[in-house]
Amino acid sequence: MTRRSGWALANCQGQVAVRSVLSVMVLAFSMCLSCAVEAAPETSTRLVSCGQDSCLLVSGRRADPASAVRINGHDVDVAGGRTWRVRLPLGIVRAWSMPVARTIEVTVLDSRSDVQATRRVRLPIGLLGHVTDLASLEIGVR
Repeated sequence: MTRRSGWALANCQGQVAVRSVLSVMVLAFSMCLSCAVEAAPETSTRLVSCGQDSCLLVSGRRADPASAVRINGHDVDVAGGRTWRVRLPLGIVRAWSMPVARTIEVTVLDSRSDVQATRRVRLPIGLLGHVTDLASLEIGVR
C-alpha cells in the first residue's frame, strides 16, 4: 500500500463516518419535528350564529380528552373528547383580544405531563376590525 492510497482510504472512511453522523442527526430531527406536530394539532376558527348574536367557533384536537384548553390565557370549557370545540360570543373574544387582532392563542395543557402546546390561530378576516360607515361611495370611469 502506498502512502497516497493509505490517505485515500482514510479519507473515504472519514466521509462514511460523517455521513453516518449526519444520518443520525436527520433522523433525530425528524422525530422531534413529528413530536412537535403531534403536540400542536390543527386548530381552526369560524364565525357561527348563536341565537341573535354571532359566536366564534374554535375547534381542535388533543391527545388526552382530560387536557385543559386555554384561549388567550383564559381557561374554557370545551365540548368533545379528543376532538373538541367551544363557542365564544364575540364580546368575550373582543375582551380577551388586542384591538384589531388577527389571531388568537390556543393552548392545550397535557394533563399527564404538564406540557403545553400553544398555537396562534387565524381569526376570520375582519372579525375584530373596525366598521366604517360610508355616507356615499363614488365610482369613477377610467
